[in-house]
Amino acid sequence: MTTVDWPAIFLSVRLAAIVAVMLVAVGLPIAHWIAFSRRRWKFLVEAVVALPLVLPPTVLGFYVLVAIGARSPIGRAWTAWTGRGLAFTFEALVFASILYSLPFTVQPIAAAFSQVDPTLMEASSTLGASRWRTFCRVVLPLSVEGVIAGTVLTFAHTLGEFGVVLMVGGNLPGVTRTVSIAIYDQVQAFQYDTANQTALLLLAFSFVVLAGVYALRGKPWSVVPLP
Repeated sequence: MTTVDWPAIFLSVRLAAIVAVMLVAVGLPIAHWIAFSRRRWKFLVEAVVALPLVLPPTVLGFYVLVAIGARSPIGRAWTAWTGRGLAFTFEALVFASILYSLPFTVQPIAAAFSQVDPTLMEASSTLGASRWRTFCRVVLPLSVEGVIAGTVLTFAHTLGEFGVVLMVGGNLPGVTRTVSIAIYDQVQAFQYDTANQTALLLLAFSFVVLAGVYALRGKPWSVVPLP
C-alpha cells in the first residue's frame, strides 16, 4: 500500500516558509509605498503586484523559465556563480514562488497600512521622529494583524502551488517535487486513496489558515486579496 509522500510535504513546507519570510522583507516596503504614495501612476504598480492573481500559472511559469534559462543573463550569472544551472532547482522554485505569491503578501499589508490614522503619523513627525522611527513605532505596530495575515496567506498559497512549480522545477523527487505535484502523480497512477489522504491534509490546513485569518481580523475582506 502506497503511503503519503512525506518528503514532498516537507519540501513544500520548507519552500513555503522560505518564500513567506522573504516576501515579508520584500513586501513591507512595497506595501508601504502603495499605501502612502501619491504618485499618479501608482495604479500601474498595483496592477503589476496583483497580476499573478489573474495570470495563468503556466504563463508566469513559462516566462520565469525563460528568464532563468541557461541563455538568459540571470541564468548565466547563476551558472558562473554556482557552477550549475538555475532552472529545475529548488532555488528556481523559490524565485518563481516569490513572484507568484507577491500579491498575497503585499495586498493585506498595504490594506492594513492604509487604515492607520494619518494624525498619528503627523504627531510622530511633529515630535521629531524620523520616517523610519515613525514606521517602526507607529505604523508597523498598528498593522501587525495585516502583516500576520499576509505572511500566513503567503505560506498557505505557496504550499499548494502547482502550475508554476511544475513549469519551473519539473518533478524531481527530493529536489522540486512538491506536495501538489505528488497528488497529481498519485492520481495519474490511480492511487486515489493516497491522493485523498494527501489532499485532505492540504484541505484541513487551508481551512485552519483561513479560519485563523478571518478570526484575526474583524473585517476579513479588507486584508484578504480576492482572486
